[in-house]
Amino acid sequence: MRIKYTISVIFIVALVIIEKENNIISKVSDKLTPLTPLALLSPSLLSAPQHNDSADVSSDQHMNHHLVNSTWSIQESVLPVSSAGGRKHILLLATTRTGSSFVGEFFNQQGSNMFYLFEPLWHVERMLSVETGGTNATVAGPAYRDVLHQLFLCNFSLLESFIEPPPEDHVTAALFRRESSQSLCEESVCTPFVRKVFERYHCRERRCGPLNLTLASQSCMQKEHHAIKSVRVRQLETLRPLAEDPRLDMKFIQLVRDPRAVLASRMVAFSSKYKIWKRWAVDEDLQVDEDEVRKLKGNCDNIRMSAEIGLKQPPWLRGRYMLVRYEDIARFPMAKAAEMYGFIGIPFTATVEEWILKNTQASKEVSGVYSTQKNSSEQVEKWRFSIPFKLVQLVQKVCGPTMTLFGYKFAENKEMLIDKSVSLIEERTFL
Repeated sequence: MRIKYTISVIFIVALVIIEKENNIISKVSDKLTPLTPLALLSPSLLSAPQHNDSADVSSDQHMNHHLVNSTWSIQESVLPVSSAGGRKHILLLATTRTGSSFVGEFFNQQGSNMFYLFEPLWHVERMLSVETGGTNATVAGPAYRDVLHQLFLCNFSLLESFIEPPPEDHVTAALFRRESSQSLCEESVCTPFVRKVFERYHCRERRCGPLNLTLASQSCMQKEHHAIKSVRVRQLETLRPLAEDPRLDMKFIQLVRDPRAVLASRMVAFSSKYKIWKRWAVDEDLQVDEDEVRKLKGNCDNIRMSAEIGLKQPPWLRGRYMLVRYEDIARFPMAKAAEMYGFIGIPFTATVEEWILKNTQASKEVSGVYSTQKNSSEQVEKWRFSIPFKLVQLVQKVCGPTMTLFGYKFAENKEMLIDKSVSLIEERTFL
């Protein structure tokens, strides 16, 4: 494999043994080996079989942690092993165009006691796509898991190895959507502005220089709670090691949306990637692209399988999983936000309430494709008048089991699809 970049010294944490008594024993390899980010994931880790829901945690199960580090010490960057000590670790799991940016703000707006990160796995997906010619689930799953694991422990070193260009002395101007995280733009993390350095995703509220990840790590460790939003994790079960780490008190919130609405939204937001869908929608003679249909089915199946695991509440997920529909948040944003906070076990602050009230009654002028300001109740039905019935039929055929699980009704004909008096959402109560 061609190496396009240079990575600083790598400390390979060779074994992290999770024992039945929840004791974690770490052994750090003496060898310092320069590797590419893809090589950070050991072959044994990539080929490891998936957990069986009914199986107990075996004492010989292990997980390799790989820490990219030149000046940070492991003792400085990783939190104590004892317990989470009341700190909550929240992972908002979703797919694109499900309202995850909007819902993520429920935690970003929490205030000074919340450390929130917006899509840090973007860097991992981007680099793995470059190295492998596409995002391979076998490789990406363990990489996503390990980066998330370290970030929840306030360790940015593994994420650094995926940022391009590589950070210098833990400083980068290339972090994706930095401005979407209040935690990365607060005064304690804001370094002096550098005029000649271009930062695409610069902070909006204050003028800051490039992001110092050491300061970000220190800020993270001082925060009472940690939250991360991601649309890139495909299987909930790959995150089992996070739930079983006694240093973390994990809460997984899976956000789902009607797959027909998701397709309609993606055709607008990702227009160039969905050209074939647009052509097929208007051209009766054009054959459906089987590869695109397989992708659609794969996405629906992954979402459904993750939800099925979560709703079964296996021992490792008991009390840690919550399923939320976008449609319910759009119709009852305040009530659903309060419900999420209750599930997590942290106070629902007035600051969050004020943000929700302001941003669920937005005018059309500010409700853009990527905006977090929406008249949210209008968004629930909007897709029904923007997508041809033939595409609706296809989604219902391919994603039927997923729709049934989440309580989305099938449109039997075009008239039913556009009839506002007929709801396509069943009233459901999920965990």
